[in-house]
Parts: sequence; structure tokens; C-alpha cells
Amino acid sequence: MATVPEPSTTLLSAPLVNTFGYTRSLGPVLSQFALALREGRILGSKNSDGTVSVPPVEFDPHTLAATENLVEVAPVGTVVTWTWQPEPADPQPADRPFAWALIRLDGADTALLHAVAVDSPDHMSTGMRVRAEFRPVRTGLITDIAHFVPGDAPAAVPANTAELPADESAGVVVTTPITTAITHSAAAAESVFLEGIKAGKLIGNRIASGVDEGRVYFPPRDVSPADGAPSAEFLELPDTGVVTTFCIVNVPFQGQRITPPYVAAYVLLDGTDIPFLHLILDCPADEVRMGMRVQAVWLPEDEWEHSMGNISHFRPTGEPDADYQSYQEYV
Repeated sequence: MATVPEPSTTLLSAPLVNTFGYTRSLGPVLSQFALALREGRILGSKNSDGTVSVPPVEFDPHTLAATENLVEVAPVGTVVTWTWQPEPADPQPADRPFAWALIRLDGADTALLHAVAVDSPDHMSTGMRVRAEFRPVRTGLITDIAHFVPGDAPAAVPANTAELPADESAGVVVTTPITTAITHSAAAAESVFLEGIKAGKLIGNRIASGVDEGRVYFPPRDVSPADGAPSAEFLELPDTGVVTTFCIVNVPFQGQRITPPYVAAYVLLDGTDIPFLHLILDCPADEVRMGMRVQAVWLPEDEWEHSMGNISHFRPTGEPDADYQSYQEYV
């Protein structure tokens, strides 16, 4: 086995968490299910064959007709099957070991998946009777039921203390947070780039041979994306460049940091051969144009991190526009 030398570049790694709220309307059937949960009740849909599905289905599984008949079922039921969760993970419904169970509520013909709070798997069994425990703050999610516990009689439902929308005539709208957490390990060229930008430098690299011979990439690549040719050298680049193409953002969206209209543009740094996306500010959006000369606006030095966000945006330099022929290859 060949000995692999230690990398000459210190490879960076950092936790990376991506989170967004998935917002949707529940529609006419599940909205009723959500509203009932807020009240501490559980609804199912009565199908054409007389069976009851919990949660309710939006269309009859036999006739495919839209569901119209919703019925209330009991908050107590029977465990059909279960499995033990010895190490709860975020955002599971408990911070200590618990059981996942399929529970057939009294009055229902299908089973509902939920958590059962017991001290050990020795206290779980198929066929055991359980009851729902509702949270005091209920917004219309299945998590309004905190968990089930052993028991054969309904528990008292606390008053709902949630602040709820005044008008939901069009249906209940819920937001489900979706999060992915990973540890990102940067490649060698990316690590050089990140160390550079932490020091206020823009680092690119030149490809040594092949299809991309002589081309300068920013951010740098470990190898040519065209044919895998290696890099020849790293280069410190100026923070000035040219707008090649751009888009004026007019539509507001959740989490937006800048009030529209504003411009997102591809900027070709001087001396490079591939543009990258960034913001163009400090001028009216309708004055941004192809060929405009721009320069990076950096955050204060004490705010610099290993991040392209160290550049707040690009601003016009006031220089004459670049000739189209000088950047037409990159449009």
C-alpha cells in the first residue's frame, strides 16, 4: 500500500446548518383536522365502505371522491405495534428514551404513528391501551399531541394558550421547519480561498494544462472541471471586475435581508475566466448594466470570517464600461 503524504494545505472544516420554513395550506380536509387538534379533539374521515381513517384522507381510497364526512374519534386507543427509541434525536418529541407506536384510536380503522412516553421498553406491549396528552399551546400540528401515555380513559385537555390567526377562512396555513446539519470539510483549494478571504484577499488559481490551460478560476478549483487537469498556481486577485449578466429582484420573500428592488449579478473579477454571483448595490437597480465596472465593498475587518460574506456587495466604480468583446465569452 502506497504511503499518502500529509496535505500541504491545512484543510478547514466547520458545522453547516441549513434551515428553512416550509409553508403550506392544509386544504379543506386537513384544515378541519388541524382546527380540531387546537381544540383537543381528533378527527378522522369516514370512507365509502364505512371505515374511518385517522388522520383523515383528502380523497376516498375506494371511490377517489373528495372527502366530505369527518367524524370525531376517541383520544384513547390500542397499540398495534411499536419500536423503542433508546437515543432521541432532535427534533423528536422527547428528550429521553421513548417508544414509537402505531395506535388505533377507538372509532378508527387505521393506525396513527405517535410517541408513547414510558420509562423502559418493559412497559410497552402490543395491545396496551394508551391515551393522548395534549399540549397547552396548540397550533394545528400533530405535535399538538405531546405524546401518548398508558391509560384507558381520556385525560383533561388544557386550555389552548397559543396566539392564532384571526382569519383562516381560506384554510389553515402551517410552517414546518426543515433543518439539515452537517460538518462541511473544505477541499484544498477551497481552504486556501477561505483562509485568503479571512485575511481580506481574493485567491484564485490557474489551471496547468489541458482544455482549461491558463484559465483562472475564482473561487479556485482543485482541478479543472473540464478534464481534471491540476492547478498550476494560486493567484491573489484584485477586488474589481465587470458585470456580465444580472437580474433585478423585485419579489419579496421570507427572510429577505434587502428591500427590493435590488440586483444580483455575475461579476467577472479582473484577470479571471469565470464570473461569480454577488449583489450590486449603492446605485439604483435600473442603472445596473452589462459591462459596468464594479468594486467589492468589504465589511469592517473585525467582522471578517472564513466566508464570501466578508464582501457585503459590489458598487459601481464610475469608470467607463468595459467593451462587450472583452467579456462576451463569459455571458
